[in-house]
Amino acid sequence: MDMLHFYQWIDIKSLLIFMCVFLLLSDYIKNKTPKNFPPGPWSLPIIGDLHHLDPRKIHLQLSEFAEKYGKIFSLRPFGLRIIVLNGYNVVKDVYTQQGDNLIGRVVLPLYQDIIGDKGLVSSSGYKWKHQRRFALSTLRNFGLGKKSLEPSISLECGFLNEAISHEQGRPFDPRLLLNNAVSNVICVLVFGNRFDYSDHHFQTLLKNINETEYLEGSICAQLYNMFPWLMRYLPGSHKRIIALWGKLIDFIRERVNEHRVDHDPLNPRDYIDCFLAEMEKLKDDTAAGFDVENLCICTLDLFVAGTKTISTTLYWGLLYMMKYPEIQAKVQEEIDAVVGGSRQPSLSERDNMPYTNAVIHEIQRMGNIVPINLVRTLSEDTLIGQYSIPKGTMVTSNLTSVLFDESEWETPHSFNPGHFLDAEGKFRRRDAFLPFSLGKRVCLGEQLARMELFLFFSSLLQRFTFSPPAGVEPSLDYKMGLTRCPKPYKLCAVPR
Repeated sequence: MDMLHFYQWIDIKSLLIFMCVFLLLSDYIKNKTPKNFPPGPWSLPIIGDLHHLDPRKIHLQLSEFAEKYGKIFSLRPFGLRIIVLNGYNVVKDVYTQQGDNLIGRVVLPLYQDIIGDKGLVSSSGYKWKHQRRFALSTLRNFGLGKKSLEPSISLECGFLNEAISHEQGRPFDPRLLLNNAVSNVICVLVFGNRFDYSDHHFQTLLKNINETEYLEGSICAQLYNMFPWLMRYLPGSHKRIIALWGKLIDFIRERVNEHRVDHDPLNPRDYIDCFLAEMEKLKDDTAAGFDVENLCICTLDLFVAGTKTISTTLYWGLLYMMKYPEIQAKVQEEIDAVVGGSRQPSLSERDNMPYTNAVIHEIQRMGNIVPINLVRTLSEDTLIGQYSIPKGTMVTSNLTSVLFDESEWETPHSFNPGHFLDAEGKFRRRDAFLPFSLGKRVCLGEQLARMELFLFFSSLLQRFTFSPPAGVEPSLDYKMGLTRCPKPYKLCAVPR
């Protein structure tokens, strides 16, 4: 009987050894480094470079890797190889010269299980081209990037100022108010209506967006993308991510269903109405993606992107104004001189407010809310620098290395509005200012973001002086998720 147990133990041990060797050999064959491929850190089997990376400061680590391995290097954060581009010149050259080859997406397992290859962010090829073109033309018809949208933004500025004035100078966290105000602008474009700041259900959705953005940078999310077959059955923050995205999609689906009941194809009110009309026109072209499920995900992309990025930038902006009260005072001096206090600032006055414009740009640069670009894939074998990169390889850019490039910025690590002013104090554009990325998949909401940032920021500083609560020193600490956001803080908004 003892010998039988011994032989059984030998069989189990042999099986385990065989499985380990098989997994290691499979990983080696699958992820063998191609010839003439960019260098990178030494990767471990199965987990790749996961042990090298800290999700809380990965954007800083990429810059450190660039110093060691060069401005073009490779990583395996999810077990798959990714090329990382660093520095303004490298990012510009690759995204402009290889732009046609860099428009694909690889949908990571976590997002594949939530939304698949639908929407404006995750889709590729024929579907993406149709959806992006349609979204741009439709939103432009409703005023995107045009002066006709300004009254809607200015109206929301008024609502935001009124809500802040109700705090009566007491300490409060402005994050949700900023989220709600900014979100209302995109909500009018896609849903046809805004949401009141007292709407509890909508406030909960905004909190869900904030939580999701943060959790997507967690270790559980990274492990899900590496071992989806295992993580689907294990508890962790990835379960919370999936649940929160589900609630957001349900909210969008409700809005879509409401529109399907009462929309008039001849009188579209918003993006959803226009999409429903397009569904009828292109019902035979299924590859273009004009169906209800894709409508929900496209609308979700616009809603989340139009809410998160701009409000986070404003959240950084108020923090920097508390941190540097002398800069805040100078902005207010310019607003008083150009606009006065009897009416809200207008986009037509932006050119006459170079210092305010420069401060907003410096907030975007230093805020660095999207420190690492969304991953793209190569559609064909490509030469990047001196390296031969096979078709299908993922490519990203370290936008932190661009916005803080020491060869492009005079004082890259200091908050300095002078970066965007010439010797005569006039506003000057900087080529290395790329918070919206570059190339064929550049942020489609860039024009809207520029409008909103100027109108909201100048309106807020016209009405209030922002300061920290008594005895509190403003901190520039941040949380890293899918975006880089200030840690929660409180401020006092004193009416001027």
